[in-house]
Amino acid sequence: MIDNNYLRVGIYERLSKEDRHKLHQDENSESIKNQRHMLLDYINKNPHLKLVDEYCDEDLSGAGTYRPEFTRLIEDCQNHKLDIVLCKSQSRFSRDMEIIEKYLHNKFKEWNIRFISLSDNADTANLGNKKTRQINGLVNEWYLEDVSNNIRSAFLAKMKQGEFISPFASFGYEISPKDNNKLVVDPIAAEVVKTIYNLYLTGLGFTSIAKYLNNKNIPSPSYYKYQKGIKLNIISQRPRDKIKWSSNAIKRILKNEIYIGNLIQGKRTTISYKNHKIKTKAQSEWIRKENTHKAIIDKETFNKVQTYIKERTKPIKTTGIVHLFSGKVYCLECQSYMRKKNSKTHEYLLCSKNKDIYDNCSNKASIRYDFLSSIILDTINKKIKQFYDKEELDKLVSTNKKKKYKQKIKALEKQKLAIESQIAKTQNYLKNLYEDKVNGIITTNQFKDLLITYTDNETEYQRQIQTINNEITYYQVKEESNTNQEIFNKYLKLNELNRVIIDEFIDKIYIGKINTLTNSRDIQIKWNFNI
Repeated sequence: MIDNNYLRVGIYERLSKEDRHKLHQDENSESIKNQRHMLLDYINKNPHLKLVDEYCDEDLSGAGTYRPEFTRLIEDCQNHKLDIVLCKSQSRFSRDMEIIEKYLHNKFKEWNIRFISLSDNADTANLGNKKTRQINGLVNEWYLEDVSNNIRSAFLAKMKQGEFISPFASFGYEISPKDNNKLVVDPIAAEVVKTIYNLYLTGLGFTSIAKYLNNKNIPSPSYYKYQKGIKLNIISQRPRDKIKWSSNAIKRILKNEIYIGNLIQGKRTTISYKNHKIKTKAQSEWIRKENTHKAIIDKETFNKVQTYIKERTKPIKTTGIVHLFSGKVYCLECQSYMRKKNSKTHEYLLCSKNKDIYDNCSNKASIRYDFLSSIILDTINKKIKQFYDKEELDKLVSTNKKKKYKQKIKALEKQKLAIESQIAKTQNYLKNLYEDKVNGIITTNQFKDLLITYTDNETEYQRQIQTINNEITYYQVKEESNTNQEIFNKYLKLNELNRVIIDEFIDKIYIGKINTLTNSRDIQIKWNFNI
């Protein structure tokens, strides 16, 4: 029931991030506390006014209407729950001229709502100061535009200097605790990144790598950051621990120059300070700065991966593995690529222009896949034998192999220490949590909910430690059993091909047409080096 003896008042307060920054410098009167005190004092001095609700937005800009409490205020005005909207200043309500015109001079008039701001004497009941309100609106909008331009200029300058400006670091890195604009390597995530690159070089595709990581119970980037207490704005109907690795996540990691120490920023921007819709900028406008932080992947490996990404065809659906000669075999007659086909009895390669609609390629016959594999393996072995130095290779490979195992064990032990540190933190937190429950700071239900969350986290950490222990044992055994004779036998002659060997030795393979007189065909190999 409405009391006609009073005018119902809703007070609106707002504090933006810019205002909060000011408070640390000169403690001006824009704080929520001071706004509220001024507004309540005004209501107390006017007995015909009655406060019915309070609306407060913090850390939100005065541009636009994307403010939850502002939205609620407007809905209450539209539903006739208020007679007066009271603010400290017109700029607290909005700095956007369009919003001022829409509500102060149109909708509020339609809804019979009076707007009053105290510090600048704006009052929609006073027809004489409409122009003043409009001028204030323009000045406030100019202020917003200046602030936006200043912020953009500051960010641009930071990016050009190679400073990291995003609030979240890419997987594999974390923001330095000493400098918010610098990246440092996250040792646990960095090992996962290295694994992804290594798996790709062995021939696995994006989807297969994602499946491998999920089967190993390795947390996805978002879940890993969630475990570390980093709050990401992720819109998903699934619980955090159900967000798994995807082929797109693998692809992004494999193509991101951040892993070789380079920062590429400024890829996207908002349309304006009033329109926050994201748009992608042209690549020529991106800001690229090299060697800004420690690399996780060496440049040679990164460049090799980029080449393979461009050359590869899709992986085989049944295995998820890219076939040995994918992107490597071409027709010697027309220079088109050779496509892999399957029959009931064998696999074969055929010129991609060997179709009825093409009549410009004379290379009509296919070549069996196993036959080509045998030829290539034999040819590579001949090259190895021709340039093989038993004593030097034996010594070099043995040293490199042992060094690699030691590095792997050392990296795994670092991961283990980091996880054990997280477990210690969790256990300490649980102890404090129990004390908070005993002291009545949190309720029993809150304690139970938090206990379940942190117990689940600790279980996940223990599972990761077990996996790491198994891997350490594996590499320790490999290190001890790695004799020179085994290495010699392995490298003296290759018994089978794999994708790594093909990529290391061969750039392209050209298959010629069959010579009808000799029943043979020309096969030419373009090597990656002069041998």
